Amino acid sequence: MRFLHGTPNYDLTYNDVFMVPSMSTVASRQSVDLRTPDAIGTTIPVVVSNMTAIAGRRMAETVARRGGLVVLPQDIPLDVVENVVQFVKSRHMVIETPITMPPDGTVGEALSLIYKRAHGAVIVVDNDHCPLGIFTEHDAAGFDRFTQLHNVMSREIISIRHTDTPEQMFNFMTDRRISFAPVVDDAGKLLGCVTRKGALRSTIYAPAVDANGRLMIGVAVGVNADPGARAKSLAAMGVDVLVVDTAHGHQQRMLESVSAVRKVVGSIPVVAGNVVTAEGTRHLIEAGADIVKVGVGPGAMCTTRMMTGVGRPQFSAVLECSSEAIRLGKHVWADGGVRYPRDVALGLAAGAANVMFGSWLAGTYESAADTLRDTDGRLYKESFGMASNRAVRNRTRTESAIERSRKELFEEGISSSRMYLDPERPSVEDILDQIVAGVRSSFTYAGAQSIEQFRDRAVVGIQSASGYEEGRPRDTSW
Repeated sequence: MRFLHGTPNYDLTYNDVFMVPSMSTVASRQSVDLRTPDAIGTTIPVVVSNMTAIAGRRMAETVARRGGLVVLPQDIPLDVVENVVQFVKSRHMVIETPITMPPDGTVGEALSLIYKRAHGAVIVVDNDHCPLGIFTEHDAAGFDRFTQLHNVMSREIISIRHTDTPEQMFNFMTDRRISFAPVVDDAGKLLGCVTRKGALRSTIYAPAVDANGRLMIGVAVGVNADPGARAKSLAAMGVDVLVVDTAHGHQQRMLESVSAVRKVVGSIPVVAGNVVTAEGTRHLIEAGADIVKVGVGPGAMCTTRMMTGVGRPQFSAVLECSSEAIRLGKHVWADGGVRYPRDVALGLAAGAANVMFGSWLAGTYESAADTLRDTDGRLYKESFGMASNRAVRNRTRTESAIERSRKELFEEGISSSRMYLDPERPSVEDILDQIVAGVRSSFTYAGAQSIEQFRDRAVVGIQSASGYEEGRPRDTSW
């Protein structure tokens, strides 16, 4: 990457910069390859942050199916982590996990589950797990919450064969003008479900898979207690990426933790952070990190900069840290500060191998938080920062009351934030579509067909606040 008018002597955020087009021979954004240079297995440069309100098994399954990676939080008990890992690795590359209920289940129960998945349907099954009917929110109109599903479900079921290719599934559903269908085996038992858009996506995206062809998942490890022992247990479960995570990554305890984890996990990639300087990057790599996580304070739920004055504008932090990591033959992830697809592209231009974010995905069906309604009937989910009082309570639940109270007294993060579901893009897959479309187009403007080429060819300029504002679209008139 090079600057359009010379390297500035001050630090820059994503909002401060823009890319200019270069001579390009890339004919179509469909020819762009977004496989990440860190070689962890992701086929799009998206990593979902290890935030409790966001990263769970639904998010992990869905994002991995489209080529990204989800990192589970460090405060989840090992037995729960193992269940989630086994669940994600048992999922199909194309067929989605359905929501199922028995015919004597109630409308109220179905409505409490229906927003757990983006496909918006509950499949009613018999004792042999064969589909009997399909329930959607529309079917609840005019019935109370105690009505049993067999009285309201649609019994017109059009099933799809599990042997069909994604293209065949899409064409089948298009011909019959349906958007959702159960997928059954040869005996008629339910295997899962598929949407027409989901089948289409499976013809475009390549899933992120491990050496055995199973969906990938990452898990975070803290620097307290015994990170080496926890990492060893996670490695035995089949976790694909381990993230040694703390807010201040450039400290002695962090270096010791990275070294301890590196010794016990074999060839599993170790990610460590967070830092914002070349020196911090070098020290983490020397301690054993394969990838360094860059970013202090840019997250939407983070109050670190306002509370402490500590941090660094994200674009400059990524640019400096990635240069040092590349010099040492390693990579960085740009963690935080992402609000739009442009920010993902700019993080890659600055040298990141993957871009990590969380709050943008909090208001989606797949995030781990429960779906709620406000007084106007709008759907939302509650999100919170991982250094907030709420997160600290979760993380220290096994400690004494006095120790917990001391830690909760000093919080750095928002404990409750409403993240509304966008009616037009309520699923994480909708957001991934936006990101991938924007990033692919950025590559064509730069004349790059891969992330490595993009990093080399990107030309970046500096803009004023009004320059940034000029680029924002208007959905209403002036």
